[in-house]
Amino acid sequence: MSDVDEAITRAHHDEWARVVAALTRRFGDLDIAEEAAAEAFATAVERWRADGAPPSPGAWLTTTANRKAIDRIRRENKRGDRHKEAQMLHDNTPPEPLGAIDDDRLRLIFTCCHPALAMESRVALTLRMVGGLTMPEIARAFLVQGSAMGRRITRAKAKIKAARIPFRVPSAADLPGRVSGVLAVLYIVFNEGYLATGPDTDPVRADLTAEAIRLTRLIRALMPEDGEVAGLLALMLLTEARRTARVPASGELVTLDEQDRGAWDAVLIAEGHRLVRERLATGVAPGRYQILAAINAVHTSARDIRDTDWSQVVTLYDQLVNLDPSPIIALNRAIAVAELDGPEVALGIVDRLEDALVGYHAFHATPADLLRRLGRSRQARTAYDKAIKLAGNTAEAANLTRRRGQLR
Repeated sequence: MSDVDEAITRAHHDEWARVVAALTRRFGDLDIAEEAAAEAFATAVERWRADGAPPSPGAWLTTTANRKAIDRIRRENKRGDRHKEAQMLHDNTPPEPLGAIDDDRLRLIFTCCHPALAMESRVALTLRMVGGLTMPEIARAFLVQGSAMGRRITRAKAKIKAARIPFRVPSAADLPGRVSGVLAVLYIVFNEGYLATGPDTDPVRADLTAEAIRLTRLIRALMPEDGEVAGLLALMLLTEARRTARVPASGELVTLDEQDRGAWDAVLIAEGHRLVRERLATGVAPGRYQILAAINAVHTSARDIRDTDWSQVVTLYDQLVNLDPSPIIALNRAIAVAELDGPEVALGIVDRLEDALVGYHAFHATPADLLRRLGRSRQARTAYDKAIKLAGNTAEAANLTRRRGQLR
């Protein structure tokens, strides 16, 4: 990759969200902001390759995007009032106050997670604008088709426009009302990095996991008493600690039962365990992320897979199901039940989830493993085939293929 191409890639990652958010606040129209930003980046590809990257790429993109937006508004005669407003705008407009958050990206995420939008809509829209995820990646995170996710985001934009929802930098008093959406965004970003869903990406995207952890640490500093913030940070740390053992140099996913636990990051595990213990000591009923962190703490406390306290894991999942009765949580609980009560019992639980999870690769991978343990090789092979077909992650596909090949 040339220096210019690298500068373009870095600018798109670092500046896209900032440019879109700035234009949205200025012109009051998210569609215009996104289209103007896209035109600015397209121009950057052409100009920078010919003339070299400018000294301040962000300023160059912001100026160019502003001009593109003004040009578009001028072409639309029906926007006469906006035309006059646009002519009065200059690139030296005083910047908006920073508010309670110093970090640019985190500030944008809080800004986009407006409580006037439904939770799923605000999370999806924020992922699109700020999170660095593509539309297919967002759709896969929600287990829906890309077209359905596109419609959801379009409806969110329409509501912003119709209700005149302001893209205002939140104050410290606004943070508690927005933090749940922000945590949901960061959780999805982390998961996409943990095991990327796209077939054309690396199986693990350390840039996404590192950024999600960094931003969650910042929220922890802003809201040290929030249990779910601490829970999400602990969950991320305990998951990240296993990264090199989970996908080693071979490029094939190594499942928890086969991982070299000596390769886990002891420092991250110690920090994650400390956060979990601190939350337990408060005596306050845990939330979703705190329970997930506690489950991971049980796993990372065991020196060997045989030492895992599966009874405690199932108990924690029972608590989690009461808070989040989603089919994915039920599927993960079934995996733990298989270790406690046997694969036959777990298979009965999994079968009841088919309607909700038929397009999800892990739904087919789970019964494939259970059927293999029961000696039902032909049915297991069929389930593995479905899982491999749906798995976008190359490391997961390699693991599933190997397991299928071990069937008699």
